[in-house]
Amino acid sequence: MTAAEIAAGSVSDLEHRTQLRRAVIASTVGTTIEYYDFLLYGQMAAIIFAKLYFPLSEPLTGTLQAFATFAVGFVARPIGAAIFGHYGDRIGRKAALIATLLLTGLSTFLVGCVPTYEQIGIWGAVLLVVLRFFQGVGVGGEWGGSVLLSMEWARTNRNHGLIAAWPQFGGPAGFFLATLAILAFSQMSGEEFLSWGWRVPFWLSIVMFAIGLWIRLGILETPIFQRVIAEQRVARAPVVEVFKRQPREIALTALARMGEMAPIFVYIAFIFPYGTQVLHLSRDFILIALLIGSFTSFFTIPLSGYLSDRLGRKRVYVFGAAATGLFAFLYYAMLNSTVPGLVILATIVAIFFHDLMWGPLAALTAEVFTPRLRYSGASIGFQLAAVVAGGPAPMIATALLAATGSGYAIALYIFGCATISIVTTALLPDVKDRDFARDHL
Repeated sequence: MTAAEIAAGSVSDLEHRTQLRRAVIASTVGTTIEYYDFLLYGQMAAIIFAKLYFPLSEPLTGTLQAFATFAVGFVARPIGAAIFGHYGDRIGRKAALIATLLLTGLSTFLVGCVPTYEQIGIWGAVLLVVLRFFQGVGVGGEWGGSVLLSMEWARTNRNHGLIAAWPQFGGPAGFFLATLAILAFSQMSGEEFLSWGWRVPFWLSIVMFAIGLWIRLGILETPIFQRVIAEQRVARAPVVEVFKRQPREIALTALARMGEMAPIFVYIAFIFPYGTQVLHLSRDFILIALLIGSFTSFFTIPLSGYLSDRLGRKRVYVFGAAATGLFAFLYYAMLNSTVPGLVILATIVAIFFHDLMWGPLAALTAEVFTPRLRYSGASIGFQLAAVVAGGPAPMIATALLAATGSGYAIALYIFGCATISIVTTALLPDVKDRDFARDHL
């Protein structure tokens, strides 16, 4: 299959289905690895980084400092979106995705090598921040390319929601593997885990990185980007141009994520200090509850993508946001009961409502941008939310808890974020009759 045949759309149905399947697998495996790397750090920050890198601080203060290093990765994500969005729209989706995998995989491995405060003082935390920044840059460029690699092999718009939900599937899959790794190695004695056991999950990422790189090297560039090249429509400065031509879409797609991104990092990261320090639940029990919740995402994310194809992206997304905002108060009531069954049920339901947004989100975001600017526009819009929603969420939750002593203040914060998502999603342009493969600007 040649580039000219791909660009012209003259490949056989069998060849096209084969490439679509490979692209979906490559995207899903790649995002699984990237999210394993990124979310592993978040859980370790919640569990032990305060002890290892900020041992002189009070428990809540140390947690806040550890979450600050976690937030650095989110600040870096829009930078990665701009860098790799530029090259993804200039030289292709595949090349950009290989680079993001290299950057994230190597950064994660090196996090497992950083000396602690006891060994090199504050420089350990400094090295964590630097590596977390590079990790964030890689993840910032990963999402847009993975989604486009799948969606741009589809011949019609009818199944974009389901197709794009598979790269989204990599999020809970990576989180599941990260949680499983932490649970397995935390069974060591406390001293061994703090000494070296926590490092092993970071080192194991190099194995997944090698597998992901091998898969991505074997895929082809998407037909839509090949057509952009063939028709000589490649943008000279795609990041600049997308801000000039589609600034409204960038702003709206970023704000639409408030109700999706802020709550999930409260659920999967802040739950550790809240559960262990306030409710006195065991760390292992919280990990098991999160494992169960993330496992249900294996079914709910493809389902929500499918529903968005049948019912409409915006309708499913807004319902998920509304349910998330309202459930937040019941979530903390169920947690505060400390009844194991209710805590697990609260986790499952919270993640389910989140997944009603996460599944359709990829198609909802990518479809509003024109093809020659799509990698840049979709990536930047998606990742700008990391600065205002993802990174600050655990810190805001910690600060609210310290100020009020109540989880209901955090529920009110989640409700506010969900309200912003509902309003901004409603304002997104209607693209159901727009040709995904053709420039509209």
